[in-house]
Amino acid sequence: MKSLIEAMPSLILHRGVWEGRYRHLGRDGELIDEHVMTTRCEFPEAGLYAYVQHNHLRWDDGRELKQSFGGVYRDGLIWWETDRFAGYGWQTREDVVMLRLDYKDDPGLHFIEMISIATDGETRARTWQWFRNGTPFKRTLCDEWRISGE
Repeated sequence: MKSLIEAMPSLILHRGVWEGRYRHLGRDGELIDEHVMTTRCEFPEAGLYAYVQHNHLRWDDGRELKQSFGGVYRDGLIWWETDRFAGYGWQTREDVVMLRLDYKDDPGLHFIEMISIATDGETRARTWQWFRNGTPFKRTLCDEWRISGE
């Protein structure tokens, strides 16, 4: 845990429960999908994972999806390897958290995510740039607010 905090100090600021609206936009800006998501970010003191994330997605039509996944800290990065995706995350000099995730069930599909927490520590913005076979085709815009610091 100590080396993670040293390498990615702004990531620890994301600990807690966040709620936000996710808007998926096509290349021309058309709304493809929209949902609300509650995200809980944990940094366990012990165990296999340095970071664990729990997502609860909810759509206006009543659909719901719950997912959890953990990442290990290695070589200055957080690494994820799940049944759905593989990838890594890092922190920039500007305290922005970046991710690259490649989908296993859809070869050629990946996204790059930027997560920037506000100076008040209570709101954050997330932007995903989606690529299929190297070509950008979709964006995801997320506005989130902290609902709990646990």
